Amino acid sequence: MGKYDWSGYLAVAEMVQKAGLKLHVSLCFHASSQPRIPLPKWVTKIGESQSSIFFADRSGQHYQQCLSLAVDDLAVLDGKTPVQVYQGFCESFKSTFSPFMGSTITGISMGLGPDGELRYPSHHKPAKSGTITGVGEFQCYDTNMLNLLKQYAEANGNPLWGLGGPHDAPTYDQAPNSNSFFKDHGGSWESPYGDFFLSWYSSELVSHGNRLLSLASSIFGDTEVNVYGKVPLMHSWYKTRAHPSELTAGFYNTASRNGYEAVAEMFARNSCKIILPGMDLSDEHQPHDALSSPESLLAQIRTTCNKHRVEVAGQNLASGAPGGLEQIKKNMLGENPLDLFTYQRMGAHFFSPEHFPSFTEFVRSLSQPELHPDDLPSDEAEATESVQTSSDPNIHLQTA
Repeated sequence: MGKYDWSGYLAVAEMVQKAGLKLHVSLCFHASSQPRIPLPKWVTKIGESQSSIFFADRSGQHYQQCLSLAVDDLAVLDGKTPVQVYQGFCESFKSTFSPFMGSTITGISMGLGPDGELRYPSHHKPAKSGTITGVGEFQCYDTNMLNLLKQYAEANGNPLWGLGGPHDAPTYDQAPNSNSFFKDHGGSWESPYGDFFLSWYSSELVSHGNRLLSLASSIFGDTEVNVYGKVPLMHSWYKTRAHPSELTAGFYNTASRNGYEAVAEMFARNSCKIILPGMDLSDEHQPHDALSSPESLLAQIRTTCNKHRVEVAGQNLASGAPGGLEQIKKNMLGENPLDLFTYQRMGAHFFSPEHFPSFTEFVRSLSQPELHPDDLPSDEAEATESVQTSSDPNIHLQTA
């Protein structure tokens, strides 16, 4: 705690600066299973004796790859709150990298939850191979989340509603109709209790995002660096009325309610930009039984962001998604242009003969859309050059 070794990252920043390139930095406050990166040892040690610092599901299983948002302002980390620890981390980063800020370092992504995204870890149990993604589970059963729910219920005159989450919600890998909470017609999500719980659950997530983005804005606001936060694309079951995958993840978005209004307002309030993944996904290639619509959800979020004048940056989600490059191009050159697009998952597949030529063709088509495919370079060196030079200053593409 409070001790940072930035030497490896400084070496990277210097290399990037010498090459005349730009750096977009992700500040992460979460662990990762792929690749295996744990939380700092001193945090893990505290968690061993105080498991309530982590999210918990209905069965009491804890998710130990990020802290519960309910402890943001509780002094659970050796006398400090998580927000105080995040603040010290960001201030140390700013001080150390001040020579690069605004010139080499042009963007900072603020970690907001699991995998850096603003959401609850509602789908942390992966779906079994060959099965449809289930609805996920509400993550409101750690001691501190239950305390917040209890206080909210009592303040609203319904103390019995503050004893726990919905008793009739399905489990992680189940479909919406396997229980009564998410049923399209007559589901509990449309009852007074359902509205009470979902309003509380989603507002706690937005409040958490506001705490972290306001912190980032206050620290980096006097630099020329753009601050970003990532919002997930929970597109499974979007064609149902309840949108259960979004509800369990913390977005109170249904067929009759725009749950992204509060999110966009929060980003606008903090002068931050939103990163949206899944720009390579199309409805056509989704499993029919999942009632999924990544294109519709993406359009809804982007329209809401445009309404609140929040700029959107994009990322791809799956490496080699069918028709992915064309879908990315469609999203980049559409009516509401992206602030930035990051092509994720550089690796063996990215540079393979099956993929790299099509990627270079894709990049050239962004800067010279009128160029006929027959005019594309065949020489690999020339093709590589086309990736690095864009004649259109309004197109910002980076790889990671």
